[in-house]
Amino acid sequence: MPRKTTRTAVDLLITLLLWAYYFAAFVFFFFPAYGAAALFASDREHAFQNLNCIFYRCFFAYLKLLMPGVTISIAPEVYAVRSSIVIANHLSFLDPILLLSLFRQHKTIVRSDFFKVPIFGWVLKSAGYLSPSLAQDSDAPDLMEQVKAMRAYLASGGNLFIFPEGTRSRTGAIGPFEKGAFTIAKLCRAPVSVLRIENTHRVYPPDSFFFKTGETVEIRISLAGSIEPAPKNETICISDMMRQARALLEGTGTHKP
Repeated sequence: MPRKTTRTAVDLLITLLLWAYYFAAFVFFFFPAYGAAALFASDREHAFQNLNCIFYRCFFAYLKLLMPGVTISIAPEVYAVRSSIVIANHLSFLDPILLLSLFRQHKTIVRSDFFKVPIFGWVLKSAGYLSPSLAQDSDAPDLMEQVKAMRAYLASGGNLFIFPEGTRSRTGAIGPFEKGAFTIAKLCRAPVSVLRIENTHRVYPPDSFFFKTGETVEIRISLAGSIEPAPKNETICISDMMRQARALLEGTGTHKP
């Protein structure tokens, strides 16, 4: 069998095994845990977020078992991020689930149609994940109530993470930013923590069904810097925040850990 054909067959096999994890682990292990959390947890939202974190930590442990050439290096200061709007560059489908695996208390913005998927949508809603309206519709009648709830969530130590590019980069370059994450940060007077993700696309490229299993790859996440909220009685321009965040991601800004 030609080497390329063998590589493709191995990629397919490992891809199927990784996707099988989603079905088998959820149905046989995690769905009962979600059910128990829904019935008995004093804070259902936090319990679901914690279960999602564990689910994806197990996924990445399984990935590294099947793909021993892959290592994942997380800078210690990333784990220490709390009470922040977390933004990151976006290279691969792996990016959001990798961030889910890092923070036990987290929220993120999810496509509206995902909430309509049976069972999966219930898990998303129970975890307190958000539809895009908070970031996009500044005229929503319940906007201030959502902002108050988000302020309280952040004050409790939770993180909200968003990919401001809105889609995965196909070139590795940082794409245009949407302003939603920065609007939320301004409304909530919250710091923005800027994470830099590297090499996830070498393991699971955009627009590919196959994981790339034959390379030695180090996936890295580092804290590029942070943007602090403006002092009380002062305001910060959203476009200025976006410029600062881009400079940090591109390595031309000042690091403020």
